[in-house]
Amino acid sequence: MKENWKNYFKMGTIHFMSFPDTIKGEGPILETLEIIAKDDFFEAIEITWIKDEEVRKKAKDLLSSSGLEVCYGAQPPLLIQGLDVNSFDETERARAVKQIKDCVDEAEFMGIKKLALLSGPDPGAEKRSEGINILANSLKEICAYAKEKGIRVSLEAFDRDIDKKCIIGPSPDAKILAQIVKKNFPDFGILYDLSHLPLLKEDPVQALTTLGKNLTHVHIGSCVLKDENNPSYGDKHPPFGIPEGENGVEELRVFLGALFKAGYLRKNPRVKPIISFEVKPLPGQEPVVVLTQSKRVLEEAWRLL
Repeated sequence: MKENWKNYFKMGTIHFMSFPDTIKGEGPILETLEIIAKDDFFEAIEITWIKDEEVRKKAKDLLSSSGLEVCYGAQPPLLIQGLDVNSFDETERARAVKQIKDCVDEAEFMGIKKLALLSGPDPGAEKRSEGINILANSLKEICAYAKEKGIRVSLEAFDRDIDKKCIIGPSPDAKILAQIVKKNFPDFGILYDLSHLPLLKEDPVQALTTLGKNLTHVHIGSCVLKDENNPSYGDKHPPFGIPEGENGVEELRVFLGALFKAGYLRKNPRVKPIISFEVKPLPGQEPVVVLTQSKRVLEEAWRLL
């Protein structure tokens, strides 16, 4: 592709994955946010909870002056605390929904307009339909709360039977869920991650065209699937192109092409969509070096389109 990719989308990175020491809402948050804010490769950033009020205020000031579009990832609070928005236990479901509402409040304080979360565990084929209905009700409650604050909600599709084992899930089920929620909240959508494509055993063109206009956000990264004894096996988001990994330049090239076929990417969009790196350094790796390697993979994949 001869044209600059910046004509088609905003490139972002998931701060708490690029710098995993921050994923619990603590650690070197401000220092690492500044690294991304100073890098003009990026036009977007995705952050998560920040537990310290003073750090949160400073992060808001830093990001508001950066020109970055900021999104909020509510996945870590759910995963770290073991919360389930589609729990059959009403007390547990309500607890998970309350946590997401707290995340919405934090996003509002930060001036963020987009928030993403994930579904809870898959209960199995016999109870899956009931579980999806519970999830849809939770999402409607969350969307109603977020709408009052001008925040748009997306649900990220995860694997169903390898690592996170979420109810959503394969693209056909994600589409059905989106259609249910969108009847009341048209801005709701699905977040799809290249890292999860091999885990879901899906074809990129088929998966993305199935989602169609329900696709509202995209992550790109890799995973390890072939060796269960590998420390990066499952949904660990290792760097692109590692020998045992599933995704590198060629897989990203194909995925970008599928995003065009699905209509997510188009020339001169009125509002540019976001594609974010979800890549985590391996133990001992320097996060900034891994982030730079991810940029090189994107540039090469785009060149080969």
